Amino acid sequence: MNWVRKCTLNEKKAVTILQKKSLRYCLSTIFLTFFCVSCKDNVQSSIPDYLVNLQLNLTAQYPTFKNSPGQFLTFEKGVTANDRIGFGGIVVCTGITLDDYGGTQYYAFDMACPYEIKNTVKVHPDTQGLPHLICDKCGSVFDISFGYGNPLSGPAKEFLKKYRTSLSGDVLYVNR
Repeated sequence: MNWVRKCTLNEKKAVTILQKKSLRYCLSTIFLTFFCVSCKDNVQSSIPDYLVNLQLNLTAQYPTFKNSPGQFLTFEKGVTANDRIGFGGIVVCTGITLDDYGGTQYYAFDMACPYEIKNTVKVHPDTQGLPHLICDKCGSVFDISFGYGNPLSGPAKEFLKKYRTSLSGDVLYVNR
């Protein structure tokens, strides 16, 4: 009888230890999940953070840009006095795929090459009509077709600095 009682106490201790470990594991998993999800937009870039604020009326100012896949607009200076164009200027492009609602996807990137890290050395749209941006100096090629700005060739290893875009009616907003 004494032996049965010892086993029961040992089992209770084992269950308690197991519960504590399980609780630690669950809390650790929740913490790590929260940490990873909360860092979604914290991509580090060698391009310094400058103000970005650009509003483009796609109907009045750029009627051929709206709903045209693979198109580019470059801004090396603001359109209005209130515009802020980042470190090296902004290139806005339309994606080659549609969003979930059948509309055009818009992407915006800083024109400064992340390899050269100078606001005077810029990337420009590929003249061959491909959804690529090419650095004037180092020759790095960046794919922007799906909105990532990833390097395809050349010495650059870092993605282009990306800015947020949002469409409200016919106005496209670009900001950091």
